[in-house]
Amino acid sequence: MSLVKTWYTLEAASDKFGLQADKLTEWVEAGLVRVEREGDEVVRVNIDDVRIEVETMVNRS
Repeated sequence: MSLVKTWYTLEAASDKFGLQADKLTEWVEAGLVRVEREGDEVVRVNIDDVRIEVETMVNRS
């Protein structure tokens, strides 16, 4: 059992990494970040997936 919070709202994940919500949405639509949905709305994103994409973005620059 994980003791670390792994699911964040889109806004909280954006704030945690200083990202624009549009960038997170782009990653979600590309299937790079797992999400929890309520209907068609994304309510939470997997922070581990976000962390991997941020690291990839930083390593490319």
